[in-house]
Amino acid sequence: MMKTWFITGISSGLGYALTEAVLSAGGRVVGTSRQRTAAPDLQERFGARLRVIALDLTDEDTVGEAVREAEAETGTLDVVVNNAGYGLTGAIEETSLRQVRDIFDVNVLGPLAVIKAALPAMRARRSGHIVNITSVSGLAAWAGTGVYGATKFAMECIGRTLAMEVEPLGVKVINVAPGGLRTGFAGGALEESRDHIADYAETAHQARTILTGHHGEEPNDPALAAQAIMKAVEARDPPRCLLLGEDAFRYAQREIAMLERDFTQWHALTVSVGMKGDD
Repeated sequence: MMKTWFITGISSGLGYALTEAVLSAGGRVVGTSRQRTAAPDLQERFGARLRVIALDLTDEDTVGEAVREAEAETGTLDVVVNNAGYGLTGAIEETSLRQVRDIFDVNVLGPLAVIKAALPAMRARRSGHIVNITSVSGLAAWAGTGVYGATKFAMECIGRTLAMEVEPLGVKVINVAPGGLRTGFAGGALEESRDHIADYAETAHQARTILTGHHGEEPNDPALAAQAIMKAVEARDPPRCLLLGEDAFRYAQREIAMLERDFTQWHALTVSVGMKGDD
């Protein structure tokens, strides 16, 4: 059966690749972008099966209206993908609170608004998928990406918690954590902290140097990532956390190993705080 997907941020990168993959497979897409004219080549190729809505993710009322409009027009939204967002590099100390608020508005509060708008119809149907595009940076901390990573850590927790809440209602939730995708992420979508402190030259500042220095050389193909996401959605028992890319797997495993070492090494101190004398 032809599925209808609602995908945010379709003008480029993974959002564009996923839109193209869904349409090529015979599905329908309602896609959002800051401009209604996004992805004109896809609109020309696929016609009425692609509907583009201009959307500001920071406006909760507009987000709700867009989701409800898409639902009414298509009859059902089978898969809702929170893809839109942007990156930010800089040390924690260097990043202004204004920049922190701005990126949380787009990377966390925007997706939450989409989720809240989509869930009533999904609950009523007892079916549907919500896919959150997070990042391996939401699983493995990396100096210089702390605030960006915090938005993805937040979506990891929101997605996994939501999965527990809606699974009995027939709704599936998948968090997709890619590694480096060969997109424009390290170009125009990568902002930088406004302050620069020399003491962070060998730690936090290296993140931007590495990301921009390898722009165009990222190891993973967004078209193949799109195919992987579609396969996960079609699975009978989809993953709650899907890593994409060998690099993502390696970084996540390294983080898990570090946590395991700390948990084991400090176990005696961990359990020392238990109340004494209780059975």
